[in-house]
Amino acid sequence: MHDRVYRRLWLSILLSAVGNQVTLLALPLTAALLLQATPTQMGLLVAAEVLPFALFSLPAGVWLDRVRKLPVYLAGELTIALAVLTVPVAWWLGWLGMDWLYLVGFAIGSVNVVAGSASQIVLTQVVPRERLVEAHARNALASSGAEVAGPGLAGVLVKWLGAPVALLLDALLLALSAAILRGIRVTEVLQARRPGHGFQQELQAGLQFVRSQRLLVALALAVGGWQACHNAVLVVQILHASRGLGLSEQAIGLCYAALGVGTISASLYGNRLSDRIGPGPSLVLGFVLCGLGWLLPWLWPTGAAGVAAFVAMLLLAGTGGVLIFINFLAMRQAVTPVQLLGRMTATMRWLILLPAIPGALLGGWIGERFGLVQALGAAGGAAVLLALLAWRGGVIPAVRVLPSPADLHAAPPLPGPGPGPAQTT
Repeated sequence: MHDRVYRRLWLSILLSAVGNQVTLLALPLTAALLLQATPTQMGLLVAAEVLPFALFSLPAGVWLDRVRKLPVYLAGELTIALAVLTVPVAWWLGWLGMDWLYLVGFAIGSVNVVAGSASQIVLTQVVPRERLVEAHARNALASSGAEVAGPGLAGVLVKWLGAPVALLLDALLLALSAAILRGIRVTEVLQARRPGHGFQQELQAGLQFVRSQRLLVALALAVGGWQACHNAVLVVQILHASRGLGLSEQAIGLCYAALGVGTISASLYGNRLSDRIGPGPSLVLGFVLCGLGWLLPWLWPTGAAGVAAFVAMLLLAGTGGVLIFINFLAMRQAVTPVQLLGRMTATMRWLILLPAIPGALLGGWIGERFGLVQALGAAGGAAVLLALLAWRGGVIPAVRVLPSPADLHAAPPLPGPGPGPAQTT
């Protein structure tokens, strides 16, 4: 990947990923340490970030297929920067509470519904389809580098300045990411609207396309189940580190570097693994690694062994998460015709993130009533079971080479609009 446009896109992803890692640690630490949030409140915070996907994903997909994606992506980076910036401002003014964090989480999630889908489509405009797994692996490498440096940096900033002030770095890096995106130019073919094909018809076309493809349905079910487990873990893992293990903000940040080590390993070798055993089996292996990782704190909950188990959990979850998503994203994009990419992306994100809301709430409920490590153990056991079911289902593990739209035998006629004039953004 030596294309100049892709290099600029990759740099933007890197800056945004570092900022996101700061927020990943600073926002829940603000809730857990500064505001003394309960596990149930942490569950509500995670659910608030995911709720917009359930509410807005489908209409956002129809809209994205009608507009240029790069400006949407750019505007999203700036909007999230503004939302994050409100946290330290509210803290300085004495307004900060859990309700404020819920609103910020909801705002970030709402932007990610649209801008996140747009960013995935922009990649397909820059990279040939046969190199999508490689491109996603390289993007994951950028995120992985951020996951090594970002949490440690966030831990230092949180300790020195306080969790809310540390979020200023994320706002700055997102602004820089947006500045880089302004310099990118891509050629995009917009879909012209045809008479009789309104919003409702286009939305139904996207849903029908996903429903008609066995692979997309299987991916939605499997990755949706994983998202439920993953979001249950997100609710309790910071609480387990800070309250169960008694780690400081800086120590938690250093532990989170293990997440980056895992994602770097998977980013470097995930593409080779996918080439060797296939995208489908690689994805199922990701479920197994995440599940085993989440089980470790349940087996070793306290003391030095507990800290080691927490670090190992992050390492395995980082590795497994990258294996899941570089193959999931590549497979779903590879089989989708260009004119349906926006609707397919939004529909799939909607389907896989719907289970995340009950997953987050259930994780908080289990953590508050039965214990934090019990919530982690329940998520781990469910993920291992999910891997077994996905393997026995046969559809996903059967994908040994990246498919293409030409391989689709059950695709319905595409009643959506035909191609319009090419646009450069």
